[in-house]
Amino acid sequence: MAFLLGEILQSVELWLKLIKKPQPEAYVNPNLDPVLLVPGVGGSILHAVSDADGSQERVWVRFLSAEYKLKTKLWSRYDPSTGKTESMDPNSTIKIPEDRHGLYAIDILDPDLMIGGEAVYYFHDMIVEMRKWGYQEGKTLFGFGYDFRQSNRLQETMDQLAAKLESIYHAAGGKKINIISHSMGGLLVKCFMCLQSDIFEKYVNNWVAIAAPFQGAPGNINSTFLNGMSFVEGWEQSLYISKWSMHQLLIECPSIYELRGCPNFQWQHVPVLELWRERHDSEGKSHTVLESYPPCDSIEILKQALVNNTVNYDGEDLPLPFNMDIFNWANKTWEILSSAKLPSQVKFYNIYGTNLETPHSVCFGSGDKPVTDLQQLRYFQAKYVCVDGDGTVPIESAKADGLNAEARVGVPGEHRGILCEPHVFRLLKHWLKAGHPDPFYNPLNDYVILPTAFELERYKEKGVEVASLKEEWEIISKDQDEQSNTADKMCSISVSHEGANQSYSEAHATVVVHSDSEGKHVQLNALAVSVDAS
Repeated sequence: MAFLLGEILQSVELWLKLIKKPQPEAYVNPNLDPVLLVPGVGGSILHAVSDADGSQERVWVRFLSAEYKLKTKLWSRYDPSTGKTESMDPNSTIKIPEDRHGLYAIDILDPDLMIGGEAVYYFHDMIVEMRKWGYQEGKTLFGFGYDFRQSNRLQETMDQLAAKLESIYHAAGGKKINIISHSMGGLLVKCFMCLQSDIFEKYVNNWVAIAAPFQGAPGNINSTFLNGMSFVEGWEQSLYISKWSMHQLLIECPSIYELRGCPNFQWQHVPVLELWRERHDSEGKSHTVLESYPPCDSIEILKQALVNNTVNYDGEDLPLPFNMDIFNWANKTWEILSSAKLPSQVKFYNIYGTNLETPHSVCFGSGDKPVTDLQQLRYFQAKYVCVDGDGTVPIESAKADGLNAEARVGVPGEHRGILCEPHVFRLLKHWLKAGHPDPFYNPLNDYVILPTAFELERYKEKGVEVASLKEEWEIISKDQDEQSNTADKMCSISVSHEGANQSYSEAHATVVVHSDSEGKHVQLNALAVSVDAS
């Protein structure tokens, strides 16, 4: 069945490629400063290159035969003498393709998948948008893919990034570079800024970090160590890699240990690993208790849970316990990251995701079904205590960059989906000075609660319940309203309602439509007030 489905997918994708219309020649703005896009964990295409004849095949990401290729080409063992994780396959080497000046590796992670392709889009939407602004691949737009299994401070990766920055600098005629990083890419760039500060200062103009786990993603990573991880959801998951096969890869990846976060960070609420355990009193009677383990204490739980973990590779069972060598390496990485200093000539901007429940602490077991054997934790469903964030990285972690930021902006959006958000594009266009200035851009009012916090507090002091809408901007295509004039239009809307028990509610909204050469911008400010007089 799976084979037939694969044949159907390949046939349809081939047909779609054949009928795809050629794209018109893109607009190019030669005055733009170059941009380098740096992805996060799992965000780079990886090729396995045969040591014998140099032939290569894509092993990450792919949907057809994905599980088999992961096990045979990407499963790895960590070498503490080098700090590098090496593939178990002795006959091939993992390489990152450099096609399209590095953009191919971070654009669409499975270029052959044209059905359900959004699941493997990475920087694709951003690349398309930036080309509309006049960026040109190889002149002002570049990508930096890397082996995301490795540590964010691996010397080999640091050297590759240094060479990439130098080559871009010369290709762009001596212009300094704007770096846009996503997720774990922010940790990699920050490590580079610490370890190669002179090169960073020489070549970098601006750095924009998007959804970066500056203090880790403890809830997701703790569950990853015990249950594994899925990189895609929905129907595509049935064609992809099982969570436990992914676990067996990630348990030997320094990058994942580094995502546990800084051990010394002062959280407002400390993330914990919770277990419902069965205990016996002095009389031998059993009872169930909820035990909480803060980050340092949870290491012992992870060690016990994975003490007998093995992987079968080429017919041989190999031990894969929680790796204390990698854990110690990761702690050293956090010492480096904690000492980071932003060069005075470089401007830093931080965009973080909001409005989604994001794992912070993780709990296993229940009062009715406690954990009796830690080595069985992999079979328990993780339950999360969530905070606000992007679904992966808590706001508190993403905002705690420790740098002198020009701006920190929260944008409602999902961890990977935020790379497609129009509001993010608008921020980037403004910060990077790409194209004509936006006359309606107001950085003070973008995605802040309206009315002001002072006004909200004033209503609350009167015992009233207050709700408000966020300001949102939307571009309406000129094609949809060709006959309209260019004058700004404004209208006000008021609604009131008298309910039972002398309760009263009213809402006010102001809608302003601004016109410009690109179309229309719609601004909405709204406030609702409810009074219960009973």
